[in-house]
Amino acid sequence: MRHGKKNNHLGRTASHRAAMLSNMASSLLLHKRINTTVAKAKALRVYIEPLLTKSKTDSTHSRRIVFSHLQNKEVVTELFREIAPKIANRPGGYTRIIRTGYRLGDNAEMCLIELVDYNEIYSNEAAKKTTRRSRRGGKKADDVVATEASSEEVANDSTEEASADESSNDEVTED
Repeated sequence: MRHGKKNNHLGRTASHRAAMLSNMASSLLLHKRINTTVAKAKALRVYIEPLLTKSKTDSTHSRRIVFSHLQNKEVVTELFREIAPKIANRPGGYTRIIRTGYRLGDNAEMCLIELVDYNEIYSNEAAKKTTRRSRRGGKKADDVVATEASSEEVANDSTEEASADESSNDEVTED
């Protein structure tokens, strides 16, 4: 019985699985997104998210722990210098899995796994810039005066255009 055994073995031995996840994690950190199967992506997410959380505290101890998993000095440097400051205020969920269809050869379900903060399409920059309007307070006195003045100018312009249209219509009927 396999009660309580949660890790997916992915059809590999323990050493092969550890090496594969380490290499996939290194590729993900270097390229910010990789294309793989859904099963491997889910296993990679479980593997890499604790490493990303550990990278938030830049200490010798956390660097050594991350290096023991990744075994690549350049990737560890990239993680602590560029990636960690971007994810510093995120409480978790550093990766996103986007399903892309099925592989042609064996019909395996494929996906794109990527770091959330490095995708411009799904970023929430526009949502962060909008402000919330409250019922209390309303507008400042200067803003009210400016909006009233601009609305009066618009009203004056529209009445001038309307009177110009009427005068051109009168000229046509006089002939």
